[in-house]
Amino acid sequence: MFDTLPGSITPRMNGAKLEVEGWKRGVTEKNNSSFYVFGDMRKHQRNLRKNRLFIVVSLVVILFVLYKFNYVSISNISPPFSSNKVPLIIVITPTYKRPTRLADLTRMSNTLSHVPHLHWIVVEDSHNKVKHVEKLLQRSTLPYTYIAVRTIPGYPKRGWYQRTMALTHIREHTSEVLNGHENGVVYFGDDDNSYDVRLFTNYIRNVKKVGLWAVGMVGGTAVESPDVVNGSVVGFKVKWNPNRKFAVDMAGFAINLSVVLGSSAVFGTSCARGAGAPETCLLEDMGLTRGDIEPFGYDKKEEREILVWHTKTVKPTLGDNKSKGNSTAKNNAPLETNGFIFEA
Repeated sequence: MFDTLPGSITPRMNGAKLEVEGWKRGVTEKNNSSFYVFGDMRKHQRNLRKNRLFIVVSLVVILFVLYKFNYVSISNISPPFSSNKVPLIIVITPTYKRPTRLADLTRMSNTLSHVPHLHWIVVEDSHNKVKHVEKLLQRSTLPYTYIAVRTIPGYPKRGWYQRTMALTHIREHTSEVLNGHENGVVYFGDDDNSYDVRLFTNYIRNVKKVGLWAVGMVGGTAVESPDVVNGSVVGFKVKWNPNRKFAVDMAGFAINLSVVLGSSAVFGTSCARGAGAPETCLLEDMGLTRGDIEPFGYDKKEEREILVWHTKTVKPTLGDNKSKGNSTAKNNAPLETNGFIFEA
């Protein structure tokens, strides 16, 4: 009976039908929209996780590189590949507090930093390390060992005891010092001398047993040097005590590490054979003879170059320590350094 409805009812029914269909479409579209939004959120979260993972990995890589760089700068500047075939140069430097010390060490570190495969052993004549010296060593980017040991009674205050402690350290910690190198050469380098980089790269690194060379401005002469005939040392061209078996300045020789490790020789409290100079006693006590000497720098007869000078930094006159109006009276007031680091 309701197959045909009155005309006034039919439009309303059709309108309701349209509303229902519209509502269904709205719900469907809303559900589809929610699905797409939910899918986008999941995709966005996956991208976030990927980005976070990339950032974490990148940070780990950066931190590793920074750590590795810092480790190499301080502990092992030598490249790991094939570096063990290159002899390590071990420079022993005694030092002590004085106004010119930081200037001297700065100059020396600037030279040594140009020499690859080098380990610098600095020995402080004190019970304690000095912070500013340690920072200087760190800035040098050289592998180094910094030791503080006060000179004991009986030893002259000329770095003898500090050199002895350095030799002891090398013998007791050989593997740590060599750090992968198969062999090395030991050189005693004072902090106020002047060095040519070629002294290390051309001379010291090539020492097989004990090497000697000329030293400028030492012993009251312009140059001290071995007397070389046909490639062999037959004597020494020196002014002071030429009869020493090894009439050589501390800056004028280097010893292969195998010789150092093969003996227990150190710097004693005195050296009668050297008339007060310790070099010949050390070399003799290591069992070396003149026949073992390898002379360097004699490839030409004339215009031979000096690669190390026994220079001395003059102690400065610091006027701030004088009382006004009295040049001889000492002023107990601390030295004015204007806030800068200065060792008085």
